[in-house]
Amino acid sequence: MSYNAKVYQKQGGEQLVVASGGSIKIETGGSIVPNSGTQATAISDVATAGSATAAANATAINSILAALRGAGIIASA
Repeated sequence: MSYNAKVYQKQGGEQLVVASGGSIKIETGGSIVPNSGTQATAISDVATAGSATAAANATAINSILAALRGAGIIASA
């Protein structure tokens, strides 16, 4: 079976597919929640004090946290 939509639900409704070039946009106030219906709690940013390596690692981790917050996967602090 072929589809021309880049985001579609498979026959039977068991799976949502995002094909190459497709995306799901989470608008402001929207979130992605697990089966419990509760969004993951806020996670504080990592301190950047210490060595240059520690600061670089903290910057990378904080970028990941920002992306997760932006996608609505974890709550904002």
